[in-house]
Amino acid sequence: RSPAGVLATIAIAATAAASAAPKIIVPTMAAAGGPAGATEEAGDGLGGVARDEGGAAWFSESEVMWPGQRFSLKLAPNGVLYEAKSEFQDILVFESATYGNVLVLDGVIQLTERDEFAYQEMIAHLPLFAHPEPRSVLIVGGGDGGVLREVARHACVTRIDMCEIDPAVVDVAKRFFGKTTATAFDDPRLTLLHADAAAFLAAIVASDDEGDEARRRPTVSGTFPAAAAAIAEQRRRDGVKYDAIIVDSSDPVGPAETLFEPQFYEAMRAALAPGGVVCAQGECQFLHLPLIASVVRACGDIFPTVDYAYASVPTYPSGQIGFILASLDDDAYALTPPKRAPTRDVQRQLRYYTPAVHAAAFVLPHFAAREINAAKRRDRATTNESTTTTSSSTGAPASSSS
Repeated sequence: RSPAGVLATIAIAATAAASAAPKIIVPTMAAAGGPAGATEEAGDGLGGVARDEGGAAWFSESEVMWPGQRFSLKLAPNGVLYEAKSEFQDILVFESATYGNVLVLDGVIQLTERDEFAYQEMIAHLPLFAHPEPRSVLIVGGGDGGVLREVARHACVTRIDMCEIDPAVVDVAKRFFGKTTATAFDDPRLTLLHADAAAFLAAIVASDDEGDEARRRPTVSGTFPAAAAAIAEQRRRDGVKYDAIIVDSSDPVGPAETLFEPQFYEAMRAALAPGGVVCAQGECQFLHLPLIASVVRACGDIFPTVDYAYASVPTYPSGQIGFILASLDDDAYALTPPKRAPTRDVQRQLRYYTPAVHAAAFVLPHFAAREINAAKRRDRATTNESTTTTSSSTGAPASSSS
């Protein structure tokens, strides 16, 4: 859910452009405890931090895509640890009373130390274990480092390219989440690019004639950094294709809607190796079912296999987040059950993902299955529904590798 990581993740572009330099605020503590100025709104785009009748400070999310509801967390005595406006978005970090440190971007909770593992493990391991041997992986967004941490657990992966447009998110993650999510930024397999991921993909898949034009296309930041352009050109010349592309994207608000449209998925398909898998943040079935169905329907015209899975994450809207998966493999079993299983050592490190959870994640409640299956290609809807139900109940075996 990291808004900074992708092409259309600039909910505050106009505000950022008007700001000559980032505003850094590290509040001092009030005498009674809690952050100074806790009774005031935290700023444009940020959820509010206010005191209750007993004097305790609480953070409340901005409503954004879930009008009529907002999630709140009580602040610990240390309160607000960091607040800034980067070139692209508002960034807030606070210590909560019960969920550890919390990262907030543009007023929306991105992760808490208590439950982040559920989202990170599922968005990474669903596509990676659906592939028999992923070697080259592209991460779109994910500046907090959690997806990278999970990808790095796969010994078979030899290349990790990561496009996170906002370097401030990475810096904040290293500073405040260095023992939880931001643990793999020194992995030698990683190439970290602070660039527009959509422009990066366009440059990689461009033909020789299109190469210069692709590099000149407008990006979120207005320019495509020379370092990123050079790496993209090298990847293109080397014919690099990705076995998995993981899109840790923002909610489709404003310009971010483009990441839920066919053009972005077409670019990802062109960048995939044979049998490659895409996994993208897929919103909440209780809140965004029409949007989910429309994306699944569009993906069905681009990929031979498309499906939807979900996980439970307490601090996400309605306690749930989904994943849209697509594969170039047209086999009915392309996405589930998993092609591999974690090694015993890796499984001991995981707290949410297992092969059984992988299979079960595709089994949807009836109200959602009805809409999403209707959005799939007609000839696949019944097969996928039957496959996921059977695999979750039988616990279909998978080979053990990492």
